[in-house]
Amino acid sequence: MSEPPTPTPTPTPAHRRKRSLSRRGVIGTAAAVAGAAALTPAVFAATESGESGASDSPGTTPEKFPATRTEAATGTGGATTAFAASYVGLRWSGAQEGAAIRLANGDWQTLTSGCATVEDGGTALVAAQNATAYEVKAPSDVTDVRSLAIDTTDGPDHTFKVPSEPTRVRGVRYLSRPAWGADESKRYKDGKVNSPETYYPLQVITVHHTATPNGDPDPAATVRAIYEYHAITNDWGDIGYHFLIDEAGTVYEGRYSGDDGIPAFNPDGDLVTGFHSVGYNSGALGIALIGTLQENGPTAAAKASLIRLIKVISRFKGLDPQARVTYVNPVSGVKKDTNTVGGHRDYFDTECPGQDMYDLLAEVRAAAAR
Repeated sequence: MSEPPTPTPTPTPAHRRKRSLSRRGVIGTAAAVAGAAALTPAVFAATESGESGASDSPGTTPEKFPATRTEAATGTGGATTAFAASYVGLRWSGAQEGAAIRLANGDWQTLTSGCATVEDGGTALVAAQNATAYEVKAPSDVTDVRSLAIDTTDGPDHTFKVPSEPTRVRGVRYLSRPAWGADESKRYKDGKVNSPETYYPLQVITVHHTATPNGDPDPAATVRAIYEYHAITNDWGDIGYHFLIDEAGTVYEGRYSGDDGIPAFNPDGDLVTGFHSVGYNSGALGIALIGTLQENGPTAAAKASLIRLIKVISRFKGLDPQARVTYVNPVSGVKKDTNTVGGHRDYFDTECPGQDMYDLLAEVRAAAAR
C-alpha cells in the first residue's frame, strides 16, 4: 500500500462511562524498556496486578453503545437529516480553504482544514450542536464538496464484547477499540479492508489536537465521530491516530493494528501506519489530544497522560524524546530533520496541535526523558 494521506464534563449514561478493559498491553519489562527488538505477547500482556507473561484469554462483557447514524450529501446548498447531528464531516477538492457551513439558524463558519490534512483539498469536522439541517457554500476554486452528518449519541443500541479486565500500557490504562464502541465494519469497503495494515519501525512521535470543542461531555462519542469522519468522509478506512487522550486523561486506542492484542504495533515491534500527517505517516506514531489547544493548553490530566504515554513508548523502542533525528519515509524516501517528539505543524502547514500545545512540547519532551 502506498503512503496514506494522511465541550465542562457532565455525568454520562452508564453505556458511555469510561470502562475497565482486559489485558491488551503493558509495554515493557525491564528488558523491553531497554529496547527489545520484538513485541511478544508475553512482553505486552499483563494481569491487573501488572505481572507480565499472562497467556490466558481475557474474558469479555457485552456492553451497549449507540450505533453511529449518518446521512451523506454532495455539493453545495442545503441538507436536512432525520436525526440530530453531533458533527458534520466535510471534504472537498481544490483550495485548502474557502468552503463554509451554516448550521440551522446559525451563522456561516468558514472552514479550514484542522488536523485531518490532505494533499488535494481540505477537510473539516464541525460540531453540529444537534442540528437537523445545514447549508454548505464554496468559492469557484473549491469543488467536489461532500458532507456527512454524524450522530454518535442517540442511535439504536449496538452490543460490543468489551474486555472485562483493565488494559494498561505500562501503567497507563487505555480504552481498547471495543471499549469506546469502534464498529469494525467501517474498516471495510466493497467487502474488503479499505486500508490494509502496513508496518514499519517507529522513528518519531507526532502530537496533534482534534480541533473539536473543549469541555467535551462525551469524549467516547467524539472518538466515534472522528472514526466515522476519517474512515468514511476522508475514505481512509480507519481512524487516523494511534492513540487519543481526553481532558480527563483517559487514553483511547486508535488505528486498528491486528487481532494480537497489541495496540499500535505488531508482534515484531513495528508500528502500524496511520493517517495523521500526510506524507509522514509510515514509522510515525500519532497521539491526538481531544479538544482545541490553540488558545487553551491541555488539562493537567491530559498532559500527564501524554507524557507518560510518550515515555513508555520511547523507552520501549529505545527513542530519546529530546533528540533531533532525520525521519526517512520508508515508502517514499522523503526525509525530514525533526524532533523525535514533534507537533503536526512540523510536517505540514496547519495550526495543529494548537499554539498552546505546541509551546508545551519542549516541556513534554523533557518530562518524557526523565
